[in-house]
Amino acid sequence: MTTTLTINGQTQALAVDPDTPLLWALRDTLGLTGTKFGCGVAQCGACTVHLDGQAVRSCAVTVGSAAGRAVTTIEGATADTGGDPVARACADAWVAEDVAQCGYCQPGMVMAVAALLRATPDPTDAQLDAALTNVCRCGSYPRLRLAVHRAARTLRTAPR
Repeated sequence: MTTTLTINGQTQALAVDPDTPLLWALRDTLGLTGTKFGCGVAQCGACTVHLDGQAVRSCAVTVGSAAGRAVTTIEGATADTGGDPVARACADAWVAEDVAQCGYCQPGMVMAVAALLRATPDPTDAQLDAALTNVCRCGSYPRLRLAVHRAARTLRTAPR
């Protein structure tokens, strides 16, 4: 069976079972390996992508349920051309604050934070703690917090 999805702005016809987790279609079928497998039960957030602009855990979303909706992966969100300026600001802040240690969870973190900053452009630390449930085994949370605030400042001062 073929399911048509819009991934990073491009229409993709996927010949996979509609019950296949979106994560595996992205990684194994399309080769978009920026989205990581962490836990497989939607707890860690390593597989976070945007579905119609909302952060979701792609291991818990089926290809069939994503049909006809816009899927954005870290590759599409941070692309130099056509990417999401909010996600790009987050990625730039990650580098400036030296957030990543091993880096495995960071694509999911960037996607989660980009969705947060679109909804809450200047989050408090409490809002950040409540909204960002992604897990970082390296414990980069203090630098992550600095990067989120840097990205928020950058976006506030960016020319419109």
